[in-house]
Amino acid sequence: MGNVYVCGVGMTPFGRHKDKSSYDLGNDAVASALRDAGATAADVQAVYYAGATAGSLHGQHSIPGPIAARHAGLGGLPVFSVENACASGSTAFHLAVQAVKAGECDIAVALGAEKMNIADKARMFAAFDSGWDVETAEQNKATLLALGAGVEPPPGSTSERPYSIFMEVYAAFCRRHMRRFGTTQRQIAAVAAKNHAHSVHNPLAQFRDAMTVEQILTAPPITYPLTLPMCSPISDGAAVALVCSEAGLKRLGSAGRAVRVLASVVLTGVEHDPDNHEQGIGYRAAQRAYERAGVGPEDIDVAEVHDATAMGEILNAEALMFVPLGMAGPAAERGEFSLGGRLPINPSGGLESKGHPIGATGLGQIFELVTQLRGEAGARQVEGARIAAHENGGGLLGIEEAVVAVNLLSKD
Repeated sequence: MGNVYVCGVGMTPFGRHKDKSSYDLGNDAVASALRDAGATAADVQAVYYAGATAGSLHGQHSIPGPIAARHAGLGGLPVFSVENACASGSTAFHLAVQAVKAGECDIAVALGAEKMNIADKARMFAAFDSGWDVETAEQNKATLLALGAGVEPPPGSTSERPYSIFMEVYAAFCRRHMRRFGTTQRQIAAVAAKNHAHSVHNPLAQFRDAMTVEQILTAPPITYPLTLPMCSPISDGAAVALVCSEAGLKRLGSAGRAVRVLASVVLTGVEHDPDNHEQGIGYRAAQRAYERAGVGPEDIDVAEVHDATAMGEILNAEALMFVPLGMAGPAAERGEFSLGGRLPINPSGGLESKGHPIGATGLGQIFELVTQLRGEAGARQVEGARIAAHENGGGLLGIEEAVVAVNLLSKD
């Protein structure tokens, strides 16, 4: 088995696209990725399509992938529809990598697209309700919210406006971390302020205004300790990665800008004690990826991690072993994860600022890391970046994410 590469990437701006369907957005991202790779639709041999809300929000169940592929000029190919909650795009990428590695094809497209902003806001938020086992919804909620016991939310720190149940769960994760390690609301706000600052330099980000720690702390609350700028928005958008073999690279003539896939891992969780960090899904996925790639956390130059809230970045920085357990909050406050710091995390602005169109999210992260490793990120460029880490989680099962993807990419 030879090496596998990302030879082209494309991404639309993330945000609210009132006049565009998910298919329009997917078409734009596919066309951009093909141009980037110097390829045409005729070069593509398989398509892996990621989306999570076409059925619940638009009534398009069963065959969203074949429809999206035909819209994008990729009809007649093997097309696979992938749904894995917020990790859908990363799962599509993983499957494309496996297909190329297995010799099934030389060039595959991983496409993620989502149209989440609709007029019916209640239905829009309800789309998140199936991100766990719906047959045990009340039990799920009780189990997850119990993790935050021991830290009492101050009066007035919960929004009266509707928000996703996932925000309550993330708040419980926050409070547990605060109780166990002394993490502070200010440290969580420092993560959000850093990401909003990074997004200023990302022309494809949904939000591009810098915010200070104080502005984030005094912003409207969601549920303690989370405030609005600490949380990802509802987003529309699409992103694409062209995955190819060495033979595919030669055919396209784009070897000079290709990025090598060192490891691609997707795992689901197992039942375990919440204090057993090494059994956590993110830790296990990261460990497997490092072993397969032959590198360690000390070798990583830049990372994009899943931060549906700022707390997600703290948890995932620890799962990826960038810092010891419980130390990500202080590291963020010291600026270690900022551009110019020891290990820049989410130079794109992260999900909090760049946006979070579920099916496209993981591929949007891949887009950023490929751009970084090529040295093409402009004012948000991480100098000397050679090895990148990508983490993307989806859904909830038990006491953690239902699925986590970790990818390691290399400039060489």
